[in-house]
Amino acid sequence: MSDSSESVVLTASGKVEGIKEDGLFVFKGIPYAAPPVGERRWLPPEPVTAWKSVRWAKKFGPVGPQIINKNSILEFEKEISNQSEDCLYLNIWTPGLDNKRRPVMFWIHGGGFAIGAGSARYYTGKHLAMRGDAVVVSINYRLGLLGFLNLNEVTGGKIPSTGNEGLLDQVMALEWVRDNITAFGGDPDNVTIFGESAGAMCVGTLLALPSAHGLFHKAICQSGAASTVFTTDKAKRAAELFLDIVGLDANDVSALRTLTVDKLLQAQLILPRKTWESELKVTMSLIPVVDGEVLPRLPLTAIEEGVVKSIPMIVGTTLDEIKLFATNDPRLKTQDEALLVKKLGEFIPYEYVSGLIETYRKARAKRGASTAPNEILSAIQTDRLFWVPAVRLIAAQRKQNQNIFNYLFTWESTIQDGKLGACHCIDVAFVFGITMLEFTGAGVEADALVKKTQDSWLAFARTGNPSCESLGNWPKYGKQHETMILGKECSVVKDLYAEEFRAWECVPDSVFGTL
Repeated sequence: MSDSSESVVLTASGKVEGIKEDGLFVFKGIPYAAPPVGERRWLPPEPVTAWKSVRWAKKFGPVGPQIINKNSILEFEKEISNQSEDCLYLNIWTPGLDNKRRPVMFWIHGGGFAIGAGSARYYTGKHLAMRGDAVVVSINYRLGLLGFLNLNEVTGGKIPSTGNEGLLDQVMALEWVRDNITAFGGDPDNVTIFGESAGAMCVGTLLALPSAHGLFHKAICQSGAASTVFTTDKAKRAAELFLDIVGLDANDVSALRTLTVDKLLQAQLILPRKTWESELKVTMSLIPVVDGEVLPRLPLTAIEEGVVKSIPMIVGTTLDEIKLFATNDPRLKTQDEALLVKKLGEFIPYEYVSGLIETYRKARAKRGASTAPNEILSAIQTDRLFWVPAVRLIAAQRKQNQNIFNYLFTWESTIQDGKLGACHCIDVAFVFGITMLEFTGAGVEADALVKKTQDSWLAFARTGNPSCESLGNWPKYGKQHETMILGKECSVVKDLYAEEFRAWECVPDSVFGTL
């Protein structure tokens, strides 16, 4: 521990005092926007009010209101506490409070746009910051009904929320980084945004968000891409279902603004069932919205047309993404061929289902993988939700920028005797260097993969190329679809799962990216 004066930084809003630990300066709970409470509920974030005295930044700030999943097999999802609508805070890990202008890595947490926190122990930035002489920033942003509900359409603009308020929070945090990170030893001209799951979907959407342009310079999407958005019509329908649940008229603006957080969370718990039973046929009912203003166009369309043509990217997935959710979702479990067809028909038009099943069965048999109905279901759902959207994002960006790198994470979780395989979230532990015995396993091989993964992410943040000494050359994704396999064995493969990908080419865009 150092003298407190060593850990005081002057920001544009006032001085903040952090702590020094493990050779790093750490700042927790710095407000980057005004509390979005009262009349500010469902409005874009506003600048934080300046303070005069030194602000204590040694404890994480409150996190967005959310429902804790007590049945989650991920222990860190059960650790979320100190919830409040006043949740717009960020955290910083930095090796030095100087003018060294280190690369900045800006983390956006996942959680289905409804749960999570930048302060989760799984996301501590200290290992990346120490290993790569980098500045790591994590944030909280508005979640669920408070961050991704479009009320503008149903209220006729009386509550002008677009459903992108959570994204606008992220933009304001990036603006804060632009204006302040130099004082924390970071380079505002070298900012990499990276996220996993809904965090990666946020990254994919920020690529197309005009207000975010110029605030970041590289992007990493882990198990999420640019396909998870609603049209205004779908967002309006979700808002109508929300109003039905809470029993309020769209014109009763005062009642909407004064709904208690508890009532909002209870409505949020019911909404996925309502949207699944409706013509929307989705359970992810609170996602970014192509509203025509904040998000003018479909992200993939905007990216394909070159709105971020200067941005290098890493885009990747895990081998068995969907198996994490199969433990809690009975719809994703089947041992029977008829049930396989029925389950897939819930998500994919029936005219495509049999062809997909046949393609996957033949391709998997050819490479010695299981062709059991439940394994085919898992593979098709993994690809529909994650892998195909990732490859489509890569294809869209490659039309403008060749500096794109693809990976497939194959390290298997130790949970349930390995039945979850290389499931969703498994890569995050290796990116942040926090392997947990109960989830990832541990040992020499795990440590080696941590080193390779972190070195690659840090090299990319510094130079725009993830090749590094520990991993070796990581080629760009080109005509042969070069993909880096990250697992117990790391290597580059070409034309990965080409047969399966071709089977999706005629499937409508609407089936991708949402449960």
